[in-house]
Amino acid sequence: MKNILLDERFEFVHESMGGANFYFSTAYNEISFKIDENEGILNIDKLKEIINLKEIKYLKQLHSDIIKVNPKSEEIGDAIICKEKNIAIGVFTADCAPILIFDKDTKAMAAVHSGWRGTYKLILLKTLQKMKEEYGTKAENIIAYIGPHNGVCCYEVGQGVNEEFKKEDFYNNKNIFEGKNLNITACLRYQLHSFGVLEHNILDTNLCTYCAKDYKLHSYRKTGVNSGRLFSFLYYR
Repeated sequence: MKNILLDERFEFVHESMGGANFYFSTAYNEISFKIDENEGILNIDKLKEIINLKEIKYLKQLHSDIIKVNPKSEEIGDAIICKEKNIAIGVFTADCAPILIFDKDTKAMAAVHSGWRGTYKLILLKTLQKMKEEYGTKAENIIAYIGPHNGVCCYEVGQGVNEEFKKEDFYNNKNIFEGKNLNITACLRYQLHSFGVLEHNILDTNLCTYCAKDYKLHSYRKTGVNSGRLFSFLYYR
């Protein structure tokens, strides 16, 4: 994992692995990818130009478990699957977890947006199952990269959320809380392990959007409604 600067404006945590390129934006230079604002759309267009991509696909996110396969941009959903080269797919976050997935064999890709609602609804596991259904993805060929999100250090949730998770059979008897704090990372790892993803193929930036010291990151909980958005995406050539 290293940080790179594109066009002297866009800072990303970046990794090349298995033939794919994984990018997680920061809030360096106050750059935001909030797509309901003109700045966000312009920044997406600029990225497409800088990296020389045919297209950057993304969705209108709503904290669901809706998965779209090779959609037109701005369809509604929270996970996007595609396997076309030189096309990037990505998700927007400001505390929720972005997960980027690449199948080294079939070249299928996925980008998943998972806050507590998506995590409760098992959107990551469902996305992996959809990749298997659509492209024959096998667990041993998966690389999964968990991006910056509100860590267990800072992610206190209400009693109602706590009770919802305890009622979900998948999380029964699993260690996903530290006091009042929900461990999204642990939840995501449980989903990856459930599908059979190998531990050495699960990567994590280990960055908390709320308290990270080495990078400036957007955090809705920290800044409120005026918070910008991070953009996490991947592609292969």
